[in-house]
Amino acid sequence: MKLSGLKVLDLSAFLPGPHMTMMMADHGADVIMVEPANGVGEPVREIGEKTADGVSVWFRNVARGKRSLKLNLKDEDGRALFYRLAATADVVVEAFRPGVVKRLGVDYDTLRAHNARLVYCSISAFGQDSSLAAKPSHDTGVEAMAGLIDLNRGLEDGKPTMPSIPFADASASLMALSAILMALYRRETTGKGDYIDMAMYDAALAWTPNVLGPTFADDKHPPVKDMRSFGGSALTNLYETSDDQFIAFSGPELKFATNLLTALGREDLIRVAKHPPGPEQAPLRAFLKDTIGAKPLSHWQAFLEPIDCAWGWVRSLKDAFEDPFTAERGMVFTDGDGHRHIGPPVKFADEPPEPNSRVPGFGEHSADIAAEAGLNAEEIAALKEKGVI
Repeated sequence: MKLSGLKVLDLSAFLPGPHMTMMMADHGADVIMVEPANGVGEPVREIGEKTADGVSVWFRNVARGKRSLKLNLKDEDGRALFYRLAATADVVVEAFRPGVVKRLGVDYDTLRAHNARLVYCSISAFGQDSSLAAKPSHDTGVEAMAGLIDLNRGLEDGKPTMPSIPFADASASLMALSAILMALYRRETTGKGDYIDMAMYDAALAWTPNVLGPTFADDKHPPVKDMRSFGGSALTNLYETSDDQFIAFSGPELKFATNLLTALGREDLIRVAKHPPGPEQAPLRAFLKDTIGAKPLSHWQAFLEPIDCAWGWVRSLKDAFEDPFTAERGMVFTDGDGHRHIGPPVKFADEPPEPNSRVPGFGEHSADIAAEAGLNAEEIAALKEKGVI
């Protein structure tokens, strides 16, 4: 696999870091979860719904294929063990509040003294040394500050609503992975690692080119309800059917509009589809609202299937994961114990991912990892007795 032989020390928790390092584990990296020796470890072990074996669905889908090291980094012997591990590691990932790793003595400057080849990635809300570095936040706060929740306004009441997917978390995770792989690639030439300051705020802003036109071109707030992506385009929109379901049109290209309106016998509205998103497309939106609303979802599925236009229908997450197409894409699989997992999205032709569905018990691999770092049985026993591992 692409990342076989790579050792990753993961100090992060919750979603951005753990999800990223799980993707690395799916592709062969040896990922060691360094969990605090607080009796709980990774918080998401206890968050959300659990399957019959007592494992949370969230934890199962960020921790598979990893090893768990319970470690007290506030203890001198715990730090010494971490230094041993860092000396032979390729990547360290952390997501504490800025300044915490410095206080713990596991910051980049300290660790690179042990290993100049180390790639060290810090994921935080607002960056490590910014004016907002000390401001606590998770995804919702970052999305709010970055202007993304303001874009998520109801078309009827105009009020912002909670995001359904933690976009700041997700985008930071993917960008952190990209940055780590870039640094590892460069290391092949220079022999040196690097430090990555990955702010969720930065990652969120970086994904706004398609909605930034009014702000950069006209120095205006985005007029959400009139914009292409949020309801201003008739052919990028949702329409309720007569049985309370929804058709989702997702392609405003004129060729798609022409095909659809011709099939509906309203070629006269093709000229309306040529207008930019906003009030001028209101007649077309009104027509589609009335037309789609007159018949049930099943009718529109059958009607639209042969038409070359971009469309889908709104379904639940449960429906999506039960669709055979999701399994066809390898995006859901069932392990030997009958537990479902989200499949790996990155697929290579020559070296496909091999997700290990097993999730680690809290501190399950502590003794083995300590032995790999060079500690003998007596030293390991002493660390266990003191509660360091």
